[in-house]
Amino acid sequence: MKSIKISEPILSFDGTGRRYGKGEQEVRALGPVSFDVQEGEFVALMGPSGSGKSTLLSLAGALDRPSDGRVSVHGRDLAAMSATELAELRRNVVGYVFQDLNLLPGLTAIENVALPLELDGVALRDARREAAAALEGVGMGDLAHRFPDNLSGGEQQRVAIARSFVGPRSLLLADEPTGALDSVTGDRVMRLLRQHCDRGRTVVLVTHDSSHAAWADRVFYLRDGVVVDVVESKPVELPS
Repeated sequence: MKSIKISEPILSFDGTGRRYGKGEQEVRALGPVSFDVQEGEFVALMGPSGSGKSTLLSLAGALDRPSDGRVSVHGRDLAAMSATELAELRRNVVGYVFQDLNLLPGLTAIENVALPLELDGVALRDARREAAAALEGVGMGDLAHRFPDNLSGGEQQRVAIARSFVGPRSLLLADEPTGALDSVTGDRVMRLLRQHCDRGRTVVLVTHDSSHAAWADRVFYLRDGVVVDVVESKPVELPS
């Protein structure tokens, strides 16, 4: 396991739980869970369907709010932040790779990737330059000017991953980002995520694939909404 900088956690779960419904219809989807993720760390979440992995990731990205406990990013309780503060957080701190991609159909691949930068005031030329580099990194440089409808599912997934890499965001949340990719492209994406962490950023990955979890520093195993095991992994060594 690589040396992780131990300071204030970038992401913290403190007695965090999420319940849906009321009374006899109530279902506990997650929790309680308590753990920290440090800056520069690569964490993988594994477990069967319905174990709470995607719920946990949604809470980390402030896409949902906990029923119990709290979720903090850089020491700030997400539930206490205003809508404006959360929007700024998503632009500048937290990147998210969704299972359903959320690409804008009216924008080309490079425009989709550059959009978060442009919204944050980056000059158009600089935003497009960074977007082009991110697309090149996921093997999509030649398709940068195609619209999502003219891309395969796997190609759209790579555009979504490239979008999550741009800008200053230090925490990347990825929900099955290689699910629509072939094994070669999936391994390429995992290498990029690993490099992302080795440059000091943080990744929390939901995956069903143990070979992809092997790239992480720690693997959390969830079952029935709780963490049942944590394994420190020796990440795949990248050539210098």
